[in-house]
Amino acid sequence: MLQSHVIDIDGAFVGAAVRLDVGYRFIATDMRLDELDGSVWPTLADVQRLARRLYLSGRMPPPVGVTHH
Repeated sequence: MLQSHVIDIDGAFVGAAVRLDVGYRFIATDMRLDELDGSVWPTLADVQRLARRLYLSGRMPPPVGVTHH
């Protein structure tokens, strides 16, 4: 059986993180997080942080280490 974790933002259920061999796959239940749906992250903390940021701001932050020229 797969291990999953509820992702909630200030008490609102917004999705679940399913444990995989390579990290955590995010399954969105809130349309504001559709951009993250199906994405895989190395840690549960990454999923929680990015889901919160997107949910509260309405936009995805740029990936870490990406530079713009």
